[in-house]
This record gives sequence, structure tokens and C-alpha cells, in this order.
Amino acid sequence: MSDNYRSREERRRAMNDNKPEGKSQGKPKKKKKGGLFRKIVAAILLIGIIGLIAGVGTFFAMISDAPKVDDSVLKNSFSSKVYANDGKTVVKEIGAQKRTYVQYDEIPQVVKNAFIATEDVRFYKHHGVDFYRIGGALMANFKNGFGAEGGSTITQQVVKNSFLSPKKTVKRKVQEMWLAYQLERKYSKQQILEMYLNKIYFASGEVYGIERAAEKFYGVKSVKDLTLDEAAMLAGLPKAPTTYNPVTNPENATKRRNTVLNLMAKNGFITQAEADKAKQVDVQAHLAKQTESTSKYDVFIDQVIEEVKKKTDADPFSAGLEIYTTLDTNAQDYVDDVMNNKVVNFPNDKFQAGLVVVDNETGGIQAIGGGRNRVSGGLNFATNMRRQPGSTIKPILDYGPAIENLKWSTGQPIKDEEYHYSNGTPIRNFGRNYKGWVSAREALGRSLNIPALKAFQATGADKAKEFATGLGLKLDEEDGEAYSESYSIGGFRTGVTPLQMAGAYSAFANEGMYNAPHTVTKVKFPDGTEIDLTPKPKRAMQDYTAFMMTDMMKSVVNESYGTARAVRTPGLEIAGKTGTSNFSADEKKRYNIPDAGEKDVWFNGFTPNYTISVWTGYETAKDGYILSANETGMAKNIFKHVITHISEGKPKGSFKQPDSVVERSVEKPTGKDLKRPSGSTPSSLITKEYFVRGTAPTKVSQTFVKKEKEEKKEDKKEDKKEKKDNKDVKPKITASYSGGAISVNWSAANGASDTTFTVTMSSPNGSEQLASGAGAGGKTISNPAPGATYSFTVTTNTGESASSSVKVPDSSDQATEDDSTKPEDDGTTDDNQNEDNSNTDQNNGSDQGDDSSTQPDDNQNSNNGSNNGSNNGSNNGGNNSGNTDNNNNDSGNANDGNSGNNSNNGGTTTPPADNGGNDSGSQTPQTPATPSTPATPATPQQEPTTEN
Repeated sequence: MSDNYRSREERRRAMNDNKPEGKSQGKPKKKKKGGLFRKIVAAILLIGIIGLIAGVGTFFAMISDAPKVDDSVLKNSFSSKVYANDGKTVVKEIGAQKRTYVQYDEIPQVVKNAFIATEDVRFYKHHGVDFYRIGGALMANFKNGFGAEGGSTITQQVVKNSFLSPKKTVKRKVQEMWLAYQLERKYSKQQILEMYLNKIYFASGEVYGIERAAEKFYGVKSVKDLTLDEAAMLAGLPKAPTTYNPVTNPENATKRRNTVLNLMAKNGFITQAEADKAKQVDVQAHLAKQTESTSKYDVFIDQVIEEVKKKTDADPFSAGLEIYTTLDTNAQDYVDDVMNNKVVNFPNDKFQAGLVVVDNETGGIQAIGGGRNRVSGGLNFATNMRRQPGSTIKPILDYGPAIENLKWSTGQPIKDEEYHYSNGTPIRNFGRNYKGWVSAREALGRSLNIPALKAFQATGADKAKEFATGLGLKLDEEDGEAYSESYSIGGFRTGVTPLQMAGAYSAFANEGMYNAPHTVTKVKFPDGTEIDLTPKPKRAMQDYTAFMMTDMMKSVVNESYGTARAVRTPGLEIAGKTGTSNFSADEKKRYNIPDAGEKDVWFNGFTPNYTISVWTGYETAKDGYILSANETGMAKNIFKHVITHISEGKPKGSFKQPDSVVERSVEKPTGKDLKRPSGSTPSSLITKEYFVRGTAPTKVSQTFVKKEKEEKKEDKKEDKKEKKDNKDVKPKITASYSGGAISVNWSAANGASDTTFTVTMSSPNGSEQLASGAGAGGKTISNPAPGATYSFTVTTNTGESASSSVKVPDSSDQATEDDSTKPEDDGTTDDNQNEDNSNTDQNNGSDQGDDSSTQPDDNQNSNNGSNNGSNNGSNNGGNNSGNTDNNNNDSGNANDGNSGNNSNNGGTTTPPADNGGNDSGSQTPQTPATPSTPATPATPQQEPTTEN
């Protein structure tokens, strides 16, 4: 057998040796493949086992310090303490004093179904944790971030509100799931649902538990009396008690109630027909009248509770919290006095107001004025009421974005003119007039609508939206519509709250840093956990935008054209903006509201320390409208009182100009470009404006330089014309003595026939009127007294006058009189020349040289007459020998009625023997020849004639 065995062994070996080489090598390769796969699988299993062990270990590590399920905690509540901003004063303790516990069997099935359909439709199918729902929540969190959507069941909510802190961490979620499983092991579904419905929070005023909510909202004595639509409404409230409150927000409440009804129909709790019928019921139809009055600080506490629930998911009424707030009790007490008619006089009981006071640096809310005659849980006009902001939106949507993105200056020229929206709809200013070119500062100060729209269009809706969002105003998301151009003047579908506006405006005062307005700084839990709830500041705009917008809003208060001059307060630097909104045409018609009636009146203002937003108006159109001066000025009146009070005894501060801003003098806008003033610019047209550094204008305006040149040229023309006119209208009068009589003649230049005269004569016998009437004329005075001087004055109906005088020769001179010389002709000629020079001197001193140079000989005699005829002149050597410089001393005034004295002291020459060629207007009679050498007597010289 051994041989056989050997032969068989050999045969086997031989067979293996004879196999093809490739086949013999293939089998090991296949064996290697199988070994690698097994190794991969083994590795995966090993990793899985290690991971499972690690996961289990981590799980048990996370739940190791989880609290125990305590029956007393589940069924009892622990009150929370609310502290003022000093961190020591407890202003209120809120808790279980208003709970009404109801047993499971006393809760109607319609109520149970409404809550299960809304909060946990698989409540009766899971064991505390619904992994199917968690999967959906994970997908939502993957898309929108951790915490975007919760997968908590009703059981988990009971655990969370009873045992755990509200931190959204993996550890807390794991502990919540573990405790929910433990709770389901210890209690029945019915018991858990009973706990949930008795602990849940429904509304401000410490309304929690289904029984208390039914009584509060619908006035029923028992939860058993609730109808389907009422049960659906209450089931929709816990998600957002303030947002969906049917008393204060009926529109949102209706949507939420209908959502619950749809969920009930979808999950088979009711039919679709029943859901549709319930939807037809007005959400406010069965509401009970809210009569419970608020207690001290309730308005502020309501906002505290809202914030704590929103930010922590904890129930302040049962979680035993310590809540630290921003409440300034001094400010809140004063605001309460304002709301209670102790500071200002409200026009009537229905007139409402809402206000919020914010610390600019931190965003902390100091005080809230929720309204007048409020009841617990009623509408809060400061935090919940949304109204159109009117022109108070202009700094946020119009001018702020323009400065931020386009680097507009405060003096940016904008033309206020007839205008329309892009769709062709006309837009008008409140006053229905136009101001032409104005600066952005003035446009805001006057609250002009057309420049505001142009600013909005210049920046664009997207940039305006971005700017507003940075200030906490998500307008299009809340309104459900895209930004439209009507937004530029506050034309929203719904509106904003004073809380939102106070937060937005405070960023202007805080150098562009936005702090979301808040009432809670931190929360401490019974287990020692502490959560900081103070919002982190973020930059909403550049510092130059904040400062320049602030300065523009200071003009609203300080400038003569500003709409908020009434809020000026000594010692306080105040900036702000007014705003109003109107009723719709339908509201005016329905409630008989006059065109001048206003729906809302706002004032948002701030100092370096505080911002206050004030709204005034009526809750509904049927309650009334704003018309009287007291009503329209109430928002500003409230602001002034509150800002004065809260600023007392505190540093006032000031708005600091950043390095990114420069101030420059510019000409007030007359066109699209700003320019620096020239030396010719009137001071009244020079103003100072702020510019982003590097954008200030460098060109100097030539507007008034050109005007000045044109005006000087025009003045010269006018002067020349006036001289000519004076020549043409001045009357003439001459007087001469001849043949023993005086001849007097008068006339107007150019022979004006429509001129009337009055001629008077002054002689040794006194004054007398010689003639009056129209046209030219003359008169002869016979037998004048020898040696006497006679003066004559002619006055026209145009107020012009002229004078002339003549001296009668003595009797000894009359014998030598020679009429052939006719000296009166020379006198007349000289008088006319003097008249021209006199007028030239009176009208334009700068032109005297030019005019006199044309007639050098005539200027030897300066006009030195007077209305009383007293004229004393002397001319030494004034002949035609070329002495033209004889005007060295002229002290006469032509028409002042005072005697003149003219002394011509030119170069003196010895007169020639023949004086017949002397045409001087004034000359002393020649001395007769000596007796030893008789000579022909000289012709007696007459006294000069003078015209004034």
C-alpha cells in the first residue's frame, strides 16, 4: 500500500508539475483577493465595535450628571426673580400664583387633538423620542444651521421645561432624550399630556396652563366649554405667544389658527369641512374683554419674559430663574407718569402713545411706554404695534444709504421739483410746493418727499434694503413684498414699532455700531448655569455716515426750517426726525375723516447718551384722528419731557466728528455741483457742510464774480444815463441888469412844455412870488434899488430847482453903463457849463476827471451857489491865458440851501488893457483910471449868475 501511496503521491506531484504555469499562479492571486475583502470587512466591524463602545461610553458620560425625574418638579413650579439694571434690586417675582391645574379627564378631546396635531402628531406611537421626526429636523438643521428646527416631542418639552437648561448643545439634547425615555417608563401618555397642558405658557400677564388661557382669552369657566376654532387658536399660541396673540395681532393669529385647523384635518382629527367652517369664524369674535389692569413694571416685564422664552426656551414662570435686566426704574417710573397723564395733557382717553428709551452704547432698553389705560395682556403700542413710519424712515432708506455708498455730503444738491415715481405716479411734498435746488440737509430738515425719493433712486432699493437690515429692519420679509419706491417716504404695507425705530436710530448716535435693543443681559438657572444674553455689537454703517446723518438730523431740530424745533432743550445736543402718515381714501370715506386728519405722528430723537422713539395716534380709525396742534405736537412734547428727565444729573456728552469727515465752506446749491465760495459770494449764501475726507469740492464758484462785473458795468451805464437825465430835466433861470431894469427868464432843458414852475424873488423888500404856471417864461423888474442884490429861484413840479442872482450897480456907476456888451449872454453860457460840472460832481465822483477834462476852461468856476442867493466868489487872474487848474478848493454843496464860498486860487496874471475877451463867469469890476490920466470908463461888470 505504501507503493501505491507513493505512486499516488508521485502521480499527484507529477500532475501538479504538468499544469500550465499561468494556472498555477492564478490560484494564489484569487486567494489573496478573498483575504483582502475579509480584512476590510473585519476592519469595518472592528471600527464599528470601537465606535459603538465609544458612543455608548460617551452617551453614559453625558447622562451621568443628568437630573433625576422628580415628581415634585414635574407638577410644581418655581418662581423667577427679575432684577433692575443695578443687579441688586428685585423689581418683581413671577411664578405659579396664577396657575389653575386641570386633570386629564377634564380636558376635552378637541383640545387634546389640537395640541397633538400641532406639537407631536406621533405622540401615542413613540416612547418619548420620535426618531422619524428627528430625521426631518436634522435635514432642516443641515440646510439652515444647528438649532433651526427642533424634533422634540411633547414628552421632551415637559422634560426640558422641568429639568434642563435651555442651552442648545448636544449634551443637553442627549440628556433630554434620556430623561424623556425615563419619563415615558414612569408615567402614562395621559399623565404626560396632562403635565404639558398645565405647564405651557400662553401669554403675558403670567397666563400659563390651558385652564387659565381659556379663561383669559374666552372668558369661559372651564376648558370644557372651548369650541373647535378656540381650541385651535390656543394650540397655536405656544410657538410665539406675542406674535400670535389674537388680542393684539389678529392677522397673524388668524393665519396661525388656520394652520392648526389644517393640521388637524390632515391627520384625521377633524374633517376638512369642519376645518373650513371653523376658519370662517372671526378670530376676535369670541374674545373676552380684557379688564385686568397692569401692575408696576408689567409692560417692561412682559418684554423680559418674551426675550427669555425666545432666547432660552425656558419658562420664567416655573423654572426658578434669576433674570438680570436693563430696566432703569427712575426712567420707567417717569414714563409711567407720562402715560398716566401726569406729565402731559392727552386730548382724550382714546388717544394712545408708545415709546421706548434705549441706551445708545449698549442697546439696553431703559424704559417702555406700552400705552395708556392698558390691561394685562393688551396691545403694547411700543413693542407689538406696527405702523407706517412716515418721514422718520428717510434717514434709514434714503440719505443714510446715499452717504454710505455714494459718499454724499450733507450739502449734496438735490432739485426739488415736479416729479413722479418710476411707474409714472406723481409724488408731492406735504406743502404741495417746490423749493428748487436744496441741500440734502435742508431737504431732510424740511421733510421734502421729492428729494428723498431721488436719494432712494440714486442708491437703489438693494442698497437701501441692505442698510435697513443692518439696523434691524427686515421690512420686505415681514411685509411679504419687495422694496418699492414708496418705501422711501414710509409707505409700507404694515409698518414698524417704536422698539425697532429706537434700535435703528441709536446706531447713528453710536458711531455706526448697532446693538439690538434688549431688556435682558443674563439668566441664571437653579443648577448654577448662567447664560449671557447681551447682543454683540456689529457695524451697521461707516462712522462718517453716522456722524453726517446725525448732523443733518440736528438741523431738523436747530434750523429755522426744521420740523422739530419744539424739542430744543437747553444744554442738550439733540438730533432727530419727525414723521406722519395719512389715512387711506377708504378710511377717510368710511369714518368721515377730513383731508388734514393724520393717522400716525412720530418723533425719533437722540442725544449722545439716549435714543427715544415716540409714536402717537389712535388704535383704530374709528377711534379718532390727529388734527389739533396739541395732538400733532404730542410726540415731540413727550420726547422733550422724557429726554430732559433722564438726562438730569448725567454727563450730556457730544457727537464727535471722526477723522474720516471734514468740514468745508461752500456756496448754497444753485445747481448740481457744489463749489467753494469766491470773494464775491455774499455771506448769506455761504454755508458750512460736512464731506467724507477726500471728496470736498476744490473749484471756486465764479457765479458772483461774473455778476459783480456785470453789475459794475450796469452801474456805469446807469450813472451815465442818470447824468443825462439830470441834464435834461433840470430847469434854467437867468437874471441880468440892463437899462435900469432886471430881466429874469426861466425854462426847462430841451424846452419841456409840460413842466410847471413857481418863481420866487428875494430882494431888500423881502421875498415874493413872481410867477407860477406851466412852460417857460420871463419877467422884467423895473427900477430896482441901486446897489441891491436880487435873487431868483425857480422850482418845478418834479422837485428840481435853480437859482440866479444879480447886483444892481450903484447910481454913480449907472452913468457909464454900456448896454452893447450884453454880459448876460456870457453869464448864461457860464451857468450852463457850471451846471454840467456840478451835476457831475454830485452824481459820480469817479467820473469827474473824465467829464472835466473835456472842458478845461469851463472848470475855472466851481458851482458854489445857495438857495438863499448868498454867493461870494473871487477869481484872481482867471482869464483865458491857460490857467485851467482853478478847482483847488471847492467847499460848496449845490442844493443844500447853505451859503457857499468858492475861492479860485490859480496862478494870477496881470489882466490886459482890453478885457472884452474875458468870458469868466465871475470877475471883480475894474478900478477906474487915475485922474491924471483920464481914460475911457470901463463897462460896469455885472454880478455872476449861479445855478444850483
